[in-house]
Amino acid sequence: MVAQFDGFEINPVHNGDAWKICDLCVANADRFKRYFPKTLNQNLNPTLSQYFVEDKVKAFENKTVFLFTLKHSETRKLVGLIYIKELDWSKNQGEFAYCIDYNFEGKSLISKSIKALSKYAFQNLGLEILQVISHKTNTASIKVAEKNNFKWIKTLKESYAPPGEKALDMELFELYKSL
Repeated sequence: MVAQFDGFEINPVHNGDAWKICDLCVANADRFKRYFPKTLNQNLNPTLSQYFVEDKVKAFENKTVFLFTLKHSETRKLVGLIYIKELDWSKNQGEFAYCIDYNFEGKSLISKSIKALSKYAFQNLGLEILQVISHKTNTASIKVAEKNNFKWIKTLKESYAPPGEKALDMELFELYKSL
């Protein structure tokens, strides 16, 4: 276990998570389709989810992508996913991406997860720069960054194109390891 708070826990993804990830993605498909289209498309049925999880477990071991699950400690219900991705080991830099079940939004669970995983990334993974990239209309994601002392750096012009849409300007926030 990486962290525990408020009856929830964060763990690295493992092979037993496929069904739960599939359930999370299917139940939240409308919410995930704009900013999490790849994860959604890779988890539309249990077979796809099994391949997805196997791939993410290998990526974790190879330090190319770190995927964490956020689960209720007692019921084991999966309520969110948190990635550390876009890893650049020459800069010791990674980017957070996260999603949460609609039933659990607004409870600061992702903010608390990012706090715990930032500490973990700095202490255990050797990262020195963490990023959050969000569209300006995604106020919940921007609040997560701000609550965790990420600083706005700049607007990334036309840096992300949601499926079927033109490219959007995104806001870059960064957090640096304190010495």
